[in-house]
Amino acid sequence: MSEAATAPAASDPVFAAFCAAGLWPGLGKRTAADLPAAGITAPDDVTADRLIKLPKVGRQRAERLFSSFLAAAPTYEVVELLVGAGLAAKLAAGVADTLGPDAARRLRDDPWALLSLSGVSLGDADRLAIAVLKGADRQDTRRGRAIVGLTLRTATRDGHTVLPADLVVAALQAEGTSDPVAAIVAAVESGDVLEHEPPEPEDADAEPDPALRTLSLARYGMAEELVAEAVARLTATAERIADPASVRSVAKGLDKAQAEAVAQVLGAGVSLLTGGPGTGKSRTVAAIVKLLRAKGTDIALAAPTGRAAKRLEELTDHPAVTVHRLLGAQGTSGGFSRNEEWPLDADVIVVDEASMLDVELTAALLEACPDGTHLLLVGDPAQLPSIGPGHVLGDMIDSGVVPVTELTTLYRQAEGGAIARLATAVRGGELPKVDSPDREVVVVPATGSAEAARRVVQLVTDSIPRALGIEPGAIQVVTPVHRGPAGTIELNKALKAELNPGTGTVFGFDPGDRVVATANHMDLEPVGFANGEVGVVTGTGEGSLDVSFASGPVTVTGQALFDLRHGWAITVHRAQGSEWPGVVVVLPPEAGGMLSRPLVYTALTRAQQHLSIVHASGAALARAVREVDVRPRRTRLARLLAEG
Repeated sequence: MSEAATAPAASDPVFAAFCAAGLWPGLGKRTAADLPAAGITAPDDVTADRLIKLPKVGRQRAERLFSSFLAAAPTYEVVELLVGAGLAAKLAAGVADTLGPDAARRLRDDPWALLSLSGVSLGDADRLAIAVLKGADRQDTRRGRAIVGLTLRTATRDGHTVLPADLVVAALQAEGTSDPVAAIVAAVESGDVLEHEPPEPEDADAEPDPALRTLSLARYGMAEELVAEAVARLTATAERIADPASVRSVAKGLDKAQAEAVAQVLGAGVSLLTGGPGTGKSRTVAAIVKLLRAKGTDIALAAPTGRAAKRLEELTDHPAVTVHRLLGAQGTSGGFSRNEEWPLDADVIVVDEASMLDVELTAALLEACPDGTHLLLVGDPAQLPSIGPGHVLGDMIDSGVVPVTELTTLYRQAEGGAIARLATAVRGGELPKVDSPDREVVVVPATGSAEAARRVVQLVTDSIPRALGIEPGAIQVVTPVHRGPAGTIELNKALKAELNPGTGTVFGFDPGDRVVATANHMDLEPVGFANGEVGVVTGTGEGSLDVSFASGPVTVTGQALFDLRHGWAITVHRAQGSEWPGVVVVLPPEAGGMLSRPLVYTALTRAQQHLSIVHASGAALARAVREVDVRPRRTRLARLLAEG
């Protein structure tokens, strides 16, 4: 009987799980399905000679696949541990990224280290512990230490940088830890967690309140301290760049507050410019750029997203980049090439959309500003706070130590009428009746999510292009939710079916699909992309996609493919920092509990020329705008800045 006629051997379960989870770089799903027929069912079967037997695999690709299999050995070891504990093999990619090349050894030493990954539950880590440790015990100090880290990490998802120690103790007790204090001590001694003493009371005779003791993950605690120190350093070392009288040269068309903001940048090391849409923040920044360029001052402009940077560049006629690119972001590791050792060389740095800056990115930015740099942060504190932890813009304003110019006068004609009027009212807590005869703002009532979803598709594919001449490619759908008929997942399916039908040849995508990034991948050639950037697929390769983003074209491969989603409909958080000619905001009933004034306000202010609001959330919308602010974030930055 020939070899070809024999039935393929049963696969080694670990090998099968490794291949099925997409952990073998360069091996597509189709090729993976052909492995058993070529006699490849276990790691020892993987040779270049056997790989050539696969359909459409030549000598060169076989050699490449063989090398990439050998290079993935550390991930394979992790899969062995996970599969042995009955856990999903796909977790291994994140484990190898987070814990490094000796991840398997580290997990054998401390299975609860698995909790440093997002999306892993304590139950998962306990199962791994039972599988790899003899006599695994709930009172193990490694377990307690990991629960402290997990509790603080979970809080960072809501934007908190610190938690009261009492809350961490309660979380430990809830998981059966009999000595929570020992667990906290172990977490602090490991260096991953910092303990912060309560603030000194105003009354000199009173004792500090022990209930105000807080804990933070070291990375966020240190980032807040770094920001406070750097603000103090830049404030102390700034010298006046130009005589305040020179503002007159660019003051034509500026009001008093705008001219004051220009003057403030000339003197202050760190200053803030805030205000809603239509109040002339951009015009003020353009005047600053004009004045500084006339003086020959070196100026750098940046924004958190590619679209915002592009808009800043158009408004000021001066190059602007993303903050990540300004700092020379290095891949997904989160490191930057510009820092204290190799600082930025601009005399003045202006960052727009500063409400989106989380505390770690702000710390990296400030660390890269040498003494004497002038930093201007421009933003709207009424928008949603950053996706990452911290409340930087709000904390700087609250601290009272950073000079702030707030622009309040609405210049409707310059910024378009109905959208700016509606946004200004919502910013102040009111939801007025929309009065827009020119259809700049249209409210489309709907009962229930299914009808809301139908209306959205009709608006994007037919009504808006027909009535207003805005093409579907220039219209963005924004929704607060992922799930349900009017969430991002279902809306993207429905919009793809209408606008770019196809089978999803590479990773579910076809040329012409709109995509959104859900993580930073700055290392991809030639320019990389940042979380929240929206682009269009221009071509597909073997396990790769060519995508055109606002910041330029990118070839997306490997792990980065997992971080793309369809992007015709995106969440409000992802839309932040970007604007489109036409925007359809859908507010389905299931968004009711999530609605807040900053969320609604951020959604409405993404539109430049036309805004359609598909309103299916009933009275919840007016109540949210009137009463619901985003839950306050627990942070230390305002206090650290004030203590100076």
